[in-house]
Amino acid sequence: QLQLVESGGALVQPGGSLRLSCTASGFTLDTYAIGWFRQAPGKEREGVSCISGSGDSTKYADSVQGRFLISRDNAKNTVYLQMNSLKPEDTAVYYCRPYLSVHCGAPLFGSWGQGTQVTVSS
Repeated sequence: QLQLVESGGALVQPGGSLRLSCTASGFTLDTYAIGWFRQAPGKEREGVSCISGSGDSTKYADSVQGRFLISRDNAKNTVYLQMNSLKPEDTAVYYCRPYLSVHCGAPLFGSWGQGTQVTVSS
């Protein structure tokens, strides 16, 4: 069964950093682009970042550009989201999900997991 599990969320102060992990089981991650998404309370889910299957292409939402860094370790079947200079508005549940291709922007497949909670507050 294809499954992605998100982890690494926590309570952090504004200006702090966190690294989220997205680990796959049941399939080889390097054949898919992977996206990170987030959903804040009362808001729709939004795309945060995406990385191609090879890792040579990345995309970021304007709101996180320059603060977040997506990377992948295909040997560990894991994609990471390094989040720096965190702001209260980054508070959300963060999810990862594969695309139907090695390229970002392809249709998503699979289903949403449980996500990992990130709370930025003093």
